[in-house]
Amino acid sequence: MTLLSLLDYASVLIFAITGALVASRAQLDLVGFAFIACLTAVGGGTIRDLLLDRNPIFWIADPTYLAVGVGAALVVFFTAHRLESRLRTLIWLDSFALAVAVAAGAGVALSLDQSGVVVILMGMITGCMGGLMRDVVVGEVPLVLKQGELYVTAAFAGAGATMLCVTYLGDTIVALLIGAVVTWVLRAGSLHFGWHLPVYKSTPPKK
Repeated sequence: MTLLSLLDYASVLIFAITGALVASRAQLDLVGFAFIACLTAVGGGTIRDLLLDRNPIFWIADPTYLAVGVGAALVVFFTAHRLESRLRTLIWLDSFALAVAVAAGAGVALSLDQSGVVVILMGMITGCMGGLMRDVVVGEVPLVLKQGELYVTAAFAGAGATMLCVTYLGDTIVALLIGAVVTWVLRAGSLHFGWHLPVYKSTPPKK
């Protein structure tokens, strides 16, 4: 198994678990669990592959990814009630999924010899779009849009760090690992320490 496949499998698994946890909070049935889990798991990677004209799309080339998503949904369906806080578990698992998916997206773009801008964008899209789809479908405010939290910014920084490391170190594997770590540290810092970007605050119009 290549590093890119391993990253894709890891992001699919963790994102599928977060999707199933969201389904449990929405009290969906087993089919709903499987749908939301798979949508979350492959959503970002699907958009990435479509934009890169990568044919076939990764989960069509290897349907095992869907099996991983369905398997995760089944496990969560029967065990989610044991978690003391599904929301807290969801948020932290999502942070790990974000970090892995950013590295996966950037890695795929690098393997196709894309420019630095495209590498960064593909990392961000792979990391953010699956969770965005998940939350929109179940009617929740997307984590990616939570006021002031570092989410897209963390993905941007991680993908950017990956590109910088590839450029100056020349080692793709090390670059992907560093990108994942940068993404997770920023996201975790936002969750634990409250790191955030300045939030726009409107002022009354002058008369």
